[in-house]
Amino acid sequence: MAKNKSVFVCQNCGAESPKWIGRCPSCKEWNSYHEEIIAASGSRDTAFVITQERRKPELLDNIKSDEFGRQKSGIAELDRILGGGIVSGSLILLGGEPGVGKSTLALQIALALKGKRILYVSGEESEEQISLRAKRMKNSNPECYILSETELERILVHAENIKPGLIIIDSIQTINTTALESSAGTVSQVRECAAQLLKYSKITGIPVFLIGHITKDGTLAGPKVLEHIVDVVLYFEGDNNYVYRILRSVKNRFGSTSEIGIFEMVEKGLREVDNPSELFINQHDEALSGISIAATVDGLRPFLIETQALVSTAVYGTPQRSSTGFDTRRLNMLLAVLEKRAGFKLGTKDVFLNIAGGIKVNDPAIDLAIISSVLSSNLDIPIGRETCFAGEAGLSGEIRPVSRIEQRIREASKMGFTKIYISKYHRNVMLNGLNIEVIAAGKIEHLVRSLFA
Repeated sequence: MAKNKSVFVCQNCGAESPKWIGRCPSCKEWNSYHEEIIAASGSRDTAFVITQERRKPELLDNIKSDEFGRQKSGIAELDRILGGGIVSGSLILLGGEPGVGKSTLALQIALALKGKRILYVSGEESEEQISLRAKRMKNSNPECYILSETELERILVHAENIKPGLIIIDSIQTINTTALESSAGTVSQVRECAAQLLKYSKITGIPVFLIGHITKDGTLAGPKVLEHIVDVVLYFEGDNNYVYRILRSVKNRFGSTSEIGIFEMVEKGLREVDNPSELFINQHDEALSGISIAATVDGLRPFLIETQALVSTAVYGTPQRSSTGFDTRRLNMLLAVLEKRAGFKLGTKDVFLNIAGGIKVNDPAIDLAIISSVLSSNLDIPIGRETCFAGEAGLSGEIRPVSRIEQRIREASKMGFTKIYISKYHRNVMLNGLNIEVIAAGKIEHLVRSLFA
């Protein structure tokens, strides 16, 4: 009888070693190796075996690419991120921090797919707990099956009996296979279960959703190879102090990775946000200083956000620089440009910056809006409520052009803005009869004179 083999596996990257190592030579992590027992080949007889006929080489022109089409999930934001719908036979990984709403989104997908048999497998909750959440959403699907199970072989047996149109696994870290003797959640278990589910999905054409946990570093838990196995990797981002959630595509073999979906967490679950500009722009009754509107683009989606700045005399010896939703180092750079190129002495003043709505923005096109907010608060002069900005600030004080300027102008015009400041170095901007005045500026001092003259 063959003996069991014991190996040491890095819990961070999945590297294997025949003996314990203090520091992983692959990912440089300390004390990440743990012993895992791999069952001998004779112990795999009890595992669920997926049968398939042997494949042979096919000519590229003879392969039918439309054999497995796309199916709508019933959630427009998710379909747009996936490239038009769920591809048959695809393996989709959904990751996010605890409490962000991963299980809620997965259950909404199961309830929204009408006319399809859905197998929702939960290794963390019981059937009764899932039923309570479904009742809170006030939605139902008569073809949705709930299974509370953690053993992969039993899950596949139930899938063979039910023949579902979609399988949802919540979560992959709770699933284990009898082919390995290690506990659920280890690197070997996550890798083996994901590989078996990928094989099952490709053979049967049934798409599979996997929910994954997030580590302290913000990356998907488990081996890095997990992201290479799956076809689509989605990150569900959000702050528990705010109601907005962003679904971002990181990897997509069937579509673009530059799409985002925005949801709002409400009592009944997650609500799709069709027009995020209306949510991120507060409707003020009167003009307030320190507030400006930026036309930003996240992925391929343009929307408008509100930037808020507060400039006050420093109470303590060292002036404070604080920003929420924006890089503090870039804020310091913009303040230095204002002091050097525009002549505003901000070195002895506290500057606080906030991006309304609790979202994080990395788009350099909001530089003009941030500069305008800081100057508006410093001078205590409000900016017109129908004015927005789209431009990047250079270290020499010039206003640099940004990408997708026409989409930004079109979004600003749709939201009722009558003026937008952009860089004068944009070439051949097509307005197509939009009812908005485009003001081109070349340097920061030109912008200052135009706004606060």
